[in-house]
Amino acid sequence: MAMSPDVPSVGNTPENPENGSPSEAHAAGTGGGERRGRVRARRAAVMAVPATLLAAGLAVLTAQGALGVQFAISGMPFTVTATELNGTGFEQFGGLDTMADGSPNAGDTGGQELVVTSAIKNATLDHLCQSVDLGGTNLLITAGVGADKVQASDLTTDSTELSGNAAFNNIEIGNDASTLTKAGVKGPIGVFSQQADTVHIANLRQTNYATTAGVFKLPGLKLRFSGSGC
Repeated sequence: MAMSPDVPSVGNTPENPENGSPSEAHAAGTGGGERRGRVRARRAAVMAVPATLLAAGLAVLTAQGALGVQFAISGMPFTVTATELNGTGFEQFGGLDTMADGSPNAGDTGGQELVVTSAIKNATLDHLCQSVDLGGTNLLITAGVGADKVQASDLTTDSTELSGNAAFNNIEIGNDASTLTKAGVKGPIGVFSQQADTVHIANLRQTNYATTAGVFKLPGLKLRFSGSGC
């Protein structure tokens, strides 16, 4: 898993839409008017999309946020699973991650990925598995399969898919992201978000582009190549 820091990336916030990302500047410089239009349309469209909770899990469609990672993402998604996640201090809203200029993984996205950013102040995970498809083989990481659980603080994940069976205590849905208080992270003003005192997700499965954490303890860590992923 990879987390997103609390400070928004320069030029990648809704309040500075005209600054543009390095990827947008590259597209403009190569005559990619159509690509630039798609990126701008993507930014505009997501601003009004609400979040919704499903009984069998958590599916969130969110507006563009500013809690993107402060590094250029590779553009290669990775899978994260856990039999159980328990967290205190939960926040969630939208974000836009950006790849390095000229990334071969950019495709027709303009080098950007619309993501759901989840922030948890303190979290524990059972049977954590992380895998990335390298083309013909998978880099596989497992931890927390014994008595000791994986522990993380100031954890954030930038995801395009998230599923599981979720339960929240004292949840607030529809907050302005700039007013969030539960995980110590604030998003940009005018962005739809939600937060809760605690979160429990059984059978967690995520497709992520980035993860960061202040502290990440991985008891029983194993890293290896495998023919199959998580």
